[in-house]
Amino acid sequence: MYIKRNISWSIVLRYGWKNLIFFTVYALIIFGVYYGLDWTFIDLPFQPLTVIGIAVSFYIGFKNSQSYDRFWEGRKIWGGIVNYSRTWGIRVLSFIKSNDLEKDKEIHKQLILRHVAWLNALRVQLRQPRSWSIRENKTVEKVFDKHGERNISCNEAYNFVSMREFSDLRKRVNPATHLVKNQALDVTKLKEDGLIDGFQELQLQKVLEEFYNLQGKCERIKNTPFPRQYAFFSKVFTWIFVLLVPFGLLNVFEAHNQDYGVDGMDWLIFLQIPFSVLISWIFTTMEIVGDNSEDPFEGRVNDVPMTALCRTIEIDLRDMLDEAELPEPVKAKDNILY
Repeated sequence: MYIKRNISWSIVLRYGWKNLIFFTVYALIIFGVYYGLDWTFIDLPFQPLTVIGIAVSFYIGFKNSQSYDRFWEGRKIWGGIVNYSRTWGIRVLSFIKSNDLEKDKEIHKQLILRHVAWLNALRVQLRQPRSWSIRENKTVEKVFDKHGERNISCNEAYNFVSMREFSDLRKRVNPATHLVKNQALDVTKLKEDGLIDGFQELQLQKVLEEFYNLQGKCERIKNTPFPRQYAFFSKVFTWIFVLLVPFGLLNVFEAHNQDYGVDGMDWLIFLQIPFSVLISWIFTTMEIVGDNSEDPFEGRVNDVPMTALCRTIEIDLRDMLDEAELPEPVKAKDNILY
C-alpha cells in the first residue's frame, strides 16, 4: 500500500516510461508520414474518435470500480482478522486459568503464538503468484524484488511454533488451515483436562470458526481471477483508441492550422505530437490503475499491507502476554507498506 500523499514521479515513470517512449515515437512517425510523404489522407475525423473515447472511458471506469471493490473487500477481511485476533487473545487469557500460574502462561503463549503463526502463514500463502497474476516491466519488478516481500517461502510459521509442529506443517498443502486445526484440538484437550468449561470451549471454537471464514474469504478473492472478459477487452479497447488518437488529432490541428498558421511550416499541427502522447498516457494509466487493484494480496504498490497488519496484531498479542520486548512495527520501503 502506497502511503505517501502524492505518488512520486519516479513510481509513475517506472510504470509508464515504455508507453511514453512508444507514444512519442508513434506520434512522430505519423507526423513524419503526414508531412514527409504528404499522405494527407491518413487524418481521421475526430468525432468518431470522441464517441470511441467516451465508450472506452465508461468501460475503464466500470473495470476500475470493480477492481477497487476487490481491494476494499480484501482490506475489510483483514480488518476482521485484526479484530478477531484481539478477541482470541482476550478469551485465551481470561478463560484459561488454574492454580498453576506457570502452566497457564505456557498455554497462553502457545495458543497466542500459534495464532501469530497462522497470520503469517496465511499472508505468505496469499502472496504466492497465480497464472493470471499481473506482470510488470523490469524496472517495477526490480523494486519489488529489492524489497523481498513477494514469493517468499510458506515457512513463516517456524518463529512461532515448536519444531515438531513446524516439521508437520512443511508437509501440508495449506499450512494455515492446519494451524487452526491444531488450535481446535488443543482447545478440545483443555476441555477434557478441565481447564475450561463447555461454554468457554464453545466461545473459543467460535472464534476459530471465524478465522476459517476469514481465511476462506481471502482464498476466494485470491483464487478467483478478475473476470478476464472485462480485464482483457478493457486493454484491447484502450489500445485501439490510443492508436487512433494521432490520426484524429491530425485532422483537428490541421483545421486550426488553416485559421492560425503562418507562412512556411504549419507549426500548429506539430502540437499533434504532445497532445497525442498526453491523451494516450492518460487512458493507458487509467487502465493500468485498474490492473493493479485486481488482486489485492500480491504484495504490490496498491495491495493490502498484510505484513504490516500481521506485525500490528503480533505486537498487540505479545503485549497482552506482558512481554517486555515487543517487535517494531513494519516500516514502509520506498513509501510502500507491505
